[in-house]
Amino acid sequence: MQLTVKDVAALLDMSEKTIYRWIKQKTIPVYRINEQFRFNRAEILEWATSRRIQVSPEIFRETVPSSIPLPTLSDAIRAGGVSYRLDGTDKPSVLRAVVEVMKLPEEVDREFLYQVLLARESLGSTGIGDGIAIPHVRNPIVLHVNKPMITLCFLENPVDFGALDRQKVSILFAMVSPTIRAHLHLLSRLSFVLQDQVFKDILKNQASRDELMTALAEAETRIPPSANGQLSSSAAPTV
Repeated sequence: MQLTVKDVAALLDMSEKTIYRWIKQKTIPVYRINEQFRFNRAEILEWATSRRIQVSPEIFRETVPSSIPLPTLSDAIRAGGVSYRLDGTDKPSVLRAVVEVMKLPEEVDREFLYQVLLARESLGSTGIGDGIAIPHVRNPIVLHVNKPMITLCFLENPVDFGALDRQKVSILFAMVSPTIRAHLHLLSRLSFVLQDQVFKDILKNQASRDELMTALAEAETRIPPSANGQLSSSAAPTV
């Protein structure tokens, strides 16, 4: 809860007056602690992404510097895999299908992960508009997963996820991360590349794995320099 109104205004490139108006309208996730407003960084990023609010490059800066390198989106999706024509007729059945195709270690309790993803959706849809959703847990949990992963899924039939724009979802980025640091890192980068029209067009066309990974790697090169200065800038391995 370390973000203040001033911090959020800077991250969203908005005036503090606008932030206070959103607080009054109860449209932005906020907490009142000791008579002061405080915000959760992950929640603000999720909220801004779902409303297509472009965030400042400052969102990429690490709150807790570390020498441990973080993965690129290409790394995370390579670890999680890409799945086409995923079955499901509603949100629960789609999430169950997603959990089944995720490249998780054998010791991971898939039923538990499924229930956690369902619980997260009950707090608010992870549908961000344009037919895309980012299912994930609100607080990263230890699932015997030692590295972050994102499973990219294309649905056989679009499903209502309760997105703000009311569009049914046909593309999912299911994210599992063992740490808050990695969770924020990947969510930030995903938020940015989903604003890249070239990548989105290839995504919408459900291109091949090779085409997707190439386009994703190129989109990541366009992430602001401040991100590369703070986060891992190692090049993604060749697909």
